[in-house]
Amino acid sequence: MTISHKAIRSSGWKTDFLIGFPDGLFLLFFATQVMQVFPIEVQTFYTIHLCVWIIGAFLVMISAFQANKGDLQHDSYLLSDEERTKLQRLDINARTIAHIEQEMEKDAQSWELMLEQEKVKETTYSRSRAIRSALMTGFFFLVGGGFSLGPYLSNENFTAASQTSIMLVFLGLTVFSFIKAKVTAQRPLPVIIRYWLIGAGILAGAWILHKTIF
Repeated sequence: MTISHKAIRSSGWKTDFLIGFPDGLFLLFFATQVMQVFPIEVQTFYTIHLCVWIIGAFLVMISAFQANKGDLQHDSYLLSDEERTKLQRLDINARTIAHIEQEMEKDAQSWELMLEQEKVKETTYSRSRAIRSALMTGFFFLVGGGFSLGPYLSNENFTAASQTSIMLVFLGLTVFSFIKAKVTAQRPLPVIIRYWLIGAGILAGAWILHKTIF
């Protein structure tokens, strides 16, 4: 019989969007910016990036499913009987064990506070909800990746496609930042600046790689 316990994050579509969309956008943005200047055939370029896109979505889905499963550790701030017994077998005295338990409680309370600040709710594990969340996260990953890769699929002139991709990426980051700010009750401007800096960092990283290689 499966024991129901807390999942460490909510399984609502907003959380799935906040996780999946930027992961897909940034991964494909980096990949396309790095590989567009390599002397490879157009079809090879497409094949590589489609594989990265699909495999990335699959891995994100697995991660989302595991995250929604949660674990028994988050159901209690205290040491379990099994954990206490293991510590006692290591000849750790009762005072030290009590101190460990106090620190665990402090950490758990800090974790709960962070979840509350980020508007993330804990919920009882449900397999169907975990599967649905995984699928939604994978879908949003594909959507985010589409902002970066889409222009290349529609235009074999990679120089022009890159310019369109950059424009769409920063437009997507702006819209995403507004949504995240709304969901997490933050001011939009700091969120926008943070994600624009990440996007600019990816461009800078790709440029450095090109200069290093060529």
